[in-house]
Amino acid sequence: MLANYHTHTIRCHHAQGSEREYIEKAISEGFKILGFSDHVPLPFKSPIRMDMDEIEDYVETLLKLKEEYKDRIDILIGYEVEYTTAYFEKMYNEITQYHLDYLIQGQHFVPDEIHGYYCGEPTSDERRLRRYVDFTIEGMKTGIFTYLAHPDLINFKGDDVTYPRHMERLIAAAIDLDIPLEVNMYGFDDRRNYPYDVFFKTASKMGAKFVVGCDAHRPGLVVQPENLNGFSDFLKNNDIKITDNVISLAAPV
Repeated sequence: MLANYHTHTIRCHHAQGSEREYIEKAISEGFKILGFSDHVPLPFKSPIRMDMDEIEDYVETLLKLKEEYKDRIDILIGYEVEYTTAYFEKMYNEITQYHLDYLIQGQHFVPDEIHGYYCGEPTSDERRLRRYVDFTIEGMKTGIFTYLAHPDLINFKGDDVTYPRHMERLIAAAIDLDIPLEVNMYGFDDRRNYPYDVFFKTASKMGAKFVVGCDAHRPGLVVQPENLNGFSDFLKNNDIKITDNVISLAAPV
């Protein structure tokens, strides 16, 4: 794999290690591109994302490392972003004042962290599934995202007919908008409900594009797919062909 675009820093309060440790690990694994996409700050205090006043340090730290490592690896600066209606414009205006290479969409909450629910919590409520899909599609349609991180994060425990009926809408929208869907290595390593075979079998049959993201919250997770036990088999079993160097697909930010 040429590139990983999904890397976090300690600023999000639930990752470990220094930026340099992530970079050195990426080089040792043979990556040519390492994108940092820490959880985007929003205009309120949160235990799972950096604060607004940390943006400058985040960017300046990575720009210095980008210059230092320019002959060994290409360092890119981005964010993992929740699409929201309440905070999106203010957040976007703030982060685009600084160097920015790309954004990935990671829809953890609907409609947002303050007024909604975490989509990874188990649920049998079809309304939550529908809202997750509707909201995620609305975010994709903004045209600012390079790819959709862990598209199968929604942890639906209802019947086997309802889940694909809604998720096929999400997949179809991604195909129509030419947005790759991420196969998330962190979820696989941490034995979460994602990546989910049912989702990716369906997405593969429908003709979606895929990208693998380490979603590294510790340096040790910056690894090639074949070096994460069982992950290559997951890709093969679900007929997933990786789209690499997807930054070229991103809209300007």
